[in-house]
Amino acid sequence: MKRIFTAVIAYDREDQCYDASVPDILGCATSGQTLEDAINQITDAANGCVCALEDEGLPVPEANLQQVLPPDQDMYYTLVQVDTDKYRRMTNTRAVRKSVSVPQWMSDMAEKRGINCSQVLQDALREVFDRS
Repeated sequence: MKRIFTAVIAYDREDQCYDASVPDILGCATSGQTLEDAINQITDAANGCVCALEDEGLPVPEANLQQVLPPDQDMYYTLVQVDTDKYRRMTNTRAVRKSVSVPQWMSDMAEKRGINCSQVLQDALREVFDRS
């Protein structure tokens, strides 16, 4: 499911960090050391909260428009995208067995050198995904 929510971010002078929340999602709050970090953290938190609601079969609240939120010069308002399908793919680290074929000499060489072929494949795939 894809949705866009408004996040509210305020600088906490006492703790010297940025507190962030999504008012539409009860309990969805976090903080970051920088504004960019706070935006990344609240995006992750919002995705996690909505996934939890979906998993529990609870309704996901509708997002309010930014105009509904009270203006405040000490707060930042930003949009965060929630894509639970993408989030689940990115955070699901459960291993699945894949059968791959390599030439015999590669298999022998990897075994002699103590190379974990599964790890090499994962590393190579991450590198390909990072480039695309």
